[in-house]
Amino acid sequence: MNTFPRIVLLSALIAGSLSSCLKDEEVTYTQTYSPSEYAVLRQTLNLPEEQISYRFQLPPHMAGAAAPVIHNAKATLGRVLFYDKQLSRTQTVSCASCHKQELAFSDDKALSEGFDGRLTRRNSLALATAANFVSSYEGGSSFGNVAGIGFFWDERASSISEQSHLTIEDEIEMGMKMSDLVARLNGQEHYEILFAKAFGDAQISGDRVTEALQEFLNAFVSTKSRFDDGLNRTRDPFTDFSNYSQLENRGKSLFMANCSSCHGTDMSSPVFISMANNGLDQSYADNGLGERTLSPSDNGVFKIPFLRNIALTAPYMHDGRFATLEEVIDHYSQGIKSHLNLDHRLRAPNGTPVRFNFSSADKAALVAFLESLTDQEFITDHRFSDPFQ
Repeated sequence: MNTFPRIVLLSALIAGSLSSCLKDEEVTYTQTYSPSEYAVLRQTLNLPEEQISYRFQLPPHMAGAAAPVIHNAKATLGRVLFYDKQLSRTQTVSCASCHKQELAFSDDKALSEGFDGRLTRRNSLALATAANFVSSYEGGSSFGNVAGIGFFWDERASSISEQSHLTIEDEIEMGMKMSDLVARLNGQEHYEILFAKAFGDAQISGDRVTEALQEFLNAFVSTKSRFDDGLNRTRDPFTDFSNYSQLENRGKSLFMANCSSCHGTDMSSPVFISMANNGLDQSYADNGLGERTLSPSDNGVFKIPFLRNIALTAPYMHDGRFATLEEVIDHYSQGIKSHLNLDHRLRAPNGTPVRFNFSSADKAALVAFLESLTDQEFITDHRFSDPFQ
C-alpha cells in the first residue's frame, strides 16, 4: 500500500484521453411491446410501455476504457430474472435478496441466508463497487495490466454468466438445478414474451438465463459520485478537488499515499494483481484461493475489491468481520497480522507487518473520503429496481 507511481497514472490518463467514450450515434438494441404483450406483462411486472434504454456514457476521466453497448431487451429480461424468487428451489430468495440496490447491490449481513435459511460461507460481494463490470473487469482499464479479473472472493468464476450459474445451483445459496429452473419458467407467458424479445424466439435455456443476467449486470454504471466529479475536473487524483472539503481532501491524500497501490487511484482500474493476503489472520479457517488451488502459497488470499459505494456495503471482508469503515481502517492502522503469504505491500522492510499508525484525525479523514465515493443516483435508478408488482 505504498504510493502509486504518479508518472504511470498521468501517462495512462493522457493516453486514455486520446480515445473517445461511447458515442451517442452508436446503435443500441430496442424492443417494443404490442398491446396484447403489454397486457400480459403488466399482470406480473411493473415495466413501462416503452422499452427502457440502458445506453450509458463513461465519464471523461475513463476515456479509453472498454464500454459495452447493452442489448436492452436482454438487460430487461435479466432484471426480471434478478428479482425473481423462482430462481431458488423453495421460491423464497432471489439474486436481489443478497444484493440490494439501496446497498449498492450488497447485503447488510455478514453471511447471507440461502433458500432454506442456512448461511453462506462468505460475505456477499457488492455488485456496484466497480465503475462497470466490462470496463473494470475485462481488461478495459487505462493501465491494461490486469485482464479478465475473476468473480467471487476466490475468483473461481471467469464471467458473470458463470458466476450466476454457480450461484443458482449452489446447495446453500439458491439450490436450483438449471434444468429444473428452465422447466419451471417454461410456459409462463411473461417469460415467453421477454425471451422472444431478447433472443428472437421464446425458447428458454440455462445459457440464455445466465446471458440475460450478465447483460443486466453489465448495464450497471456507477460513475456519478463526488469523487468522479472532482476527477473529471482535474484528471489528477493526487491534487486537491475543489468540490471536496478540507477533510475529504486530506483523506484522499492519505488514501493515495497508503492504499492506492492495492485499490487503485481512479476507483475504476485494476492494479497489477487482483487478489492478496491482507493479514486478517495468522491461521485461516477459510483459506480463500488456497481452497481452490490447494497451493499453500495461496492460503488466505482473497479478492481485492473495488471501493465505489463502499460506505453502503458494510459489513466488510470475505467473512463480514468488520461492521464499519472505522474498523477496517483500524485493521490497517494497527491490526495487520503476520502470515507467510502476507502481500509484500503490507510488509515493512524487515518483513514484519506494516503499521500505518493512523491518528484519529487521519481515520476521520479517510472515512470522509470513502463516503465521497457513493453514487446516490445509481442506488435509486429505477432501471435497476424491482420490476415485480
